[in-house]
Amino acid sequence: MPDDRVTMAISHWGPRFTTNGVTAGDFERITGQLERWDGWCAAWSAAAGEYEPLGREALGRGHLRSAGAHLSRAALYYHFAKFLFVEDPGQMRSAHMNAVRCLTDALPYLDPPGRRIEIPFDGARMVGVLRLPAAQRSPNAAGWPVVIMIPGLDSTKEELGTTEELFLERGLATFSVDGPGQGEAEYDLAIRPDWEVPGAAVIDRLAAEPDLDARRVAVWGVSLGGYYAPRVASGDERVQACVALAGPYDFAAAWDQRPVLTREAFRVRSKSPDAQAARAAAAQLTMAGRAELIHCPLLAVMGKQDRLIPWQQAQRLVQEAGGPAELLLLEQGNHGCANLAPLHRYYTADWVADVLGAGAAP
Repeated sequence: MPDDRVTMAISHWGPRFTTNGVTAGDFERITGQLERWDGWCAAWSAAAGEYEPLGREALGRGHLRSAGAHLSRAALYYHFAKFLFVEDPGQMRSAHMNAVRCLTDALPYLDPPGRRIEIPFDGARMVGVLRLPAAQRSPNAAGWPVVIMIPGLDSTKEELGTTEELFLERGLATFSVDGPGQGEAEYDLAIRPDWEVPGAAVIDRLAAEPDLDARRVAVWGVSLGGYYAPRVASGDERVQACVALAGPYDFAAAWDQRPVLTREAFRVRSKSPDAQAARAAAAQLTMAGRAELIHCPLLAVMGKQDRLIPWQQAQRLVQEAGGPAELLLLEQGNHGCANLAPLHRYYTADWVADVLGAGAAP
């Protein structure tokens, strides 16, 4: 029998793996043989290690599309090796650096391709991937509207590829970024509540990109990123649309009901010395006094069966928002509604494209 942590990871996040690019067969093969959580990182890294050589071989033969597909899949599997494996920092970081390497090598061969951008911030850096729609140029001289994509507590830019594609297909550029406490930034920058500050640095950097239209910016975030995105919108009027997918209004609420894996990851990534300090840090992540400062259109997406974030928190965000706001509540949706992806991902992509006027003049 698998131990409690393996069971917990599969129970809470199973659909997320396959929705975001893990094949169903690989998920069953990898998790089906796992008995102990301390073997999680090694098992997923081994599976990633099957795809990385395929990508290198395809690259050597000039099969560039296959190379991009294999290497980006390897990056995703390495990411899932590390996603909550905070009790062994050395093993976690090794898997993470493998994920970063594989995605970086895959970027030129994705369709459409991506480009790595580093943003100096607070003595360290945030790293993101910019992808432009497949058309050679924007339909108007101002450039492409752009969606800033913010991962959550245990996700990173390496996990967002399948969601990026839906925006890209609708004429929206994407910029998936690791901010404070996330991905490449998590080692130097702690989780912080005032995401309007790093968000402004990201928007400033993207405004310098000649292919982007800085007047048409959306922020999208999932899970804890679903808190960060509204915080950016609440403090930066350049944001013209905001999507909060499974985001908390108050991250400390229901703290004790969250999986121990989640609480421990937050402790590590908030750089809190102990559980009590982590709870206090979580209490700083709140939209109280901020929601009414969101003036752009807001879409909150939530599953009623979410066991990590009570759905009423999304309802409260929408009720207190200072501009037009909509709640898309899925009765059978789990955390992130990954089990019902077709029922919200297409709607979300269309909603952002409509608000930003993708394919039209601003």
